[in-house]
Amino acid sequence: MHGFGIAGTGIIASTHAQAVARLGNARLVAVTDVSADTAGRFAERHGCVAMPDLDALLARDDVDVVSVCVPSGLHAEIGIRAAAAGKHLVIEKPIDVTLAAADRLTEAAEAAGVKLTVISQHRFDPGLLELKNLAGTGALGRLLLGEASTKWYRSQAYYDSAAWRGTEALDGGSLMNQGIHYADLLLWAMGPVAEVTAFTATQAHAMEAEDVALALLTFRSGALGTLVSSTSVFPGFAQRLEITGTGGTIVVTDGQITSRGLAGKDGHPPGSAGDPAVAAGASTPLIGAASHAAQLADLLAAIDEGREPAVTGADGRACLELVLAVYEAARTGGPVTLPLRIGPDIR
Repeated sequence: MHGFGIAGTGIIASTHAQAVARLGNARLVAVTDVSADTAGRFAERHGCVAMPDLDALLARDDVDVVSVCVPSGLHAEIGIRAAAAGKHLVIEKPIDVTLAAADRLTEAAEAAGVKLTVISQHRFDPGLLELKNLAGTGALGRLLLGEASTKWYRSQAYYDSAAWRGTEALDGGSLMNQGIHYADLLLWAMGPVAEVTAFTATQAHAMEAEDVALALLTFRSGALGTLVSSTSVFPGFAQRLEITGTGGTIVVTDGQITSRGLAGKDGHPPGSAGDPAVAAGASTPLIGAASHAAQLADLLAAIDEGREPAVTGADGRACLELVLAVYEAARTGGPVTLPLRIGPDIR
């Protein structure tokens, strides 16, 4: 039985607690937060204990995995302390907000011999797993175009609810916080990016970071792509991933395949009733904490089997690098090539 601790009991921590509760080989043991009252109320709701500080949580022998759910710009700081205490790590997205911090965190986990996974729970959604299988088996042919879109709405009250929200140091904007999920899925499906051209703007909120981001991508394979993210699109719409290859197109909406057109092996026209891919039907989306639970289950299996998790620190870093490349391209007004150079402008 694996014992979980949660550092930070804000909004996303409840999803982690619900995910742990779904697992037969894990239990939530303890939580901590800079607000003792918040941690106490959270612990009462989820049947665990509240610890007075992080050191007290890390000192517990019955906690062997820590979910880091603090503001994004503190992920590495807290994760490094947990790794030093010998705890395996679940890092909420993004891995951190700078590449230097991401590197410090992954190096600390490796040095301590602990497993680290960065939350990208949508990789475990049925529609995404099916898409990945279709791409991997060649059913989509040579990939030509990938498009990821996150058009959500957040009120000003959301950004005003905590001083760190929408800041560059601790949060980032719509792409770093909300769009990063489908940015990761775009990389997962299409492969590494070679060049980025981008625009960002803060149009509808009083905040430091952007609430609209638009990027044009050239992948190393030669395929092209677009990446759009916003928290200004009222009333908010489903996240969408569209992947096109020489063999057809798959559209995933909030984890479910909602459209497909594949050239059937037996000669049926793409998307016809005789196409085996169409006959298979669309996937059923996961709701609530199910996708988080699937990722946590994979981490526990990785710990028990001595392998790497399906989503690694390197995966989290690669997605962060893409987001930072978008920000740098928007800042400079010109194309940016990857890999990025860590320096005073790109951290």
